[in-house]
Amino acid sequence: MKNICFLNSIKFWGGGEKLHLDNAVEFHKKNYNVTVACDSNSLLWDKCLSAGLKLTPITISNFSFLNPIKLLNFISFLKKEKIDTIVFSSSQDLKIGSIAGKLAGVKRIVYLRGLATPVKANFLNKFIFKSCLTHIISNSDETKKQILKNLSSHIPNEKVHTIYHGIELNENRTKKLDRVTSNSKGIILGNAGRLTQQKRQKDLIQIAKILDTRKINFTLFIAGEGEERQNLEEEIKRNNLQDKVILLGFVEDVSTFMNSIDIFLLTSEWEGFGFVIVEAMMKSKPVVAYNITSNPEIIDNNVTGYLIDFPNVDLYVDKIVRLIENPDLREKMGEAGLQRMKENFILRDRIDEIEAYLLENEYN
Repeated sequence: MKNICFLNSIKFWGGGEKLHLDNAVEFHKKNYNVTVACDSNSLLWDKCLSAGLKLTPITISNFSFLNPIKLLNFISFLKKEKIDTIVFSSSQDLKIGSIAGKLAGVKRIVYLRGLATPVKANFLNKFIFKSCLTHIISNSDETKKQILKNLSSHIPNEKVHTIYHGIELNENRTKKLDRVTSNSKGIILGNAGRLTQQKRQKDLIQIAKILDTRKINFTLFIAGEGEERQNLEEEIKRNNLQDKVILLGFVEDVSTFMNSIDIFLLTSEWEGFGFVIVEAMMKSKPVVAYNITSNPEIIDNNVTGYLIDFPNVDLYVDKIVRLIENPDLREKMGEAGLQRMKENFILRDRIDEIEAYLLENEYN
C-alpha cells in the first residue's frame, strides 16, 4: 500500500468530510502518497490545500457512474497515479469509486460507511458490495448491523469491520467562543450539527420551553446550518425564546464551542457515529442524548452522561436539571467522558487500526 486516493465529492462540510480530511492528513504523516479527489469549490478542498495535501478536482452526481466519459476519466486518473487504495463514503462516490476502482485494477477499494440505516438490496448494491468492494469499514457496530441487514446473504460478516472515528486530543480549556460567552446567562447548554429533521433540533426548543417554564436560568446555543433553520427560527419566536435559544450558524472551531458550554445535548433520532459527542467528551462535558443507534457505544450511561428513551422529552429535561443543580456531578461525568475518549477515540490509534486492517485483510 503506497498510493492512496480519498474520494469525496460532497460540496458541503460535514462529519464525512472531516473524517476524510483527518484520515488523509494522518496517512500523509505516515509517508503514504495521498491524493484527495474532491470538488474544487468545497471547504474540503480549501482545508486539504491548507494541509499541503495533493488534490485533484472532481465533480460527481448520483448518476455519474452511468456517464462513460466521467467513468473513463476517473479510471484513467487511477491508473496514471498508480492508485492502489481508494477510500470513499457517500453514495454517489461509492458507485463511481467502486466500479472505476474495480476496472482500474485498484487493489484495495474501501467503503467507509457512516450511516446507521439499512443498505438497499438492489441489483447495483449487491454487485458493488459483493464484487467491487474489498474492504468495508463501519463507524459503529450499529452501522455494521444495518449494512448486513439486507446484504448478509451477499457478503460475509467478517468483511464488515467496525472502526470508530478518532479525534486528535486537545485538552486546552482556555480558548472560548465570544459569541457564546458574551450572550449567555445562567448554565450554558450546547448542541452542534446540521439543522436537519434527523438531528431533531425541534426537540431542543421544546426542552428549552419546559426549562423556561420551570424557571431554570440557562442559555441554549445551537451551532450549525441546514434546511431546518427557518422552521427553527419560527419555532423559537413562537415560544418567545429568543433570549434563551440562539442559533449560531456554522461554527468552524467546534473545539472552542465545546470549551464554552457546560452541558452538551444531542437529540438526533439516529447517528452512525456521534462525532460531536466525542468532541464534547474531550472537553470534559457531560452529554445528554437519546438512547438510539450508536449512542450507547460512545456514552456510558450514568457515568459520562445520560441516555434517554426516545423521544421522552420530559425525562430529558429532568436529567438536564439534575446536572444543572449538581456541579460536582457535571465535573465527575465530564472527567469520566475525557477518560473514555482517551481510551477509545484517539485519532492516531484509529488510523493505526485502519492501516493494519487494510494491510492484513483481503476479501476479494
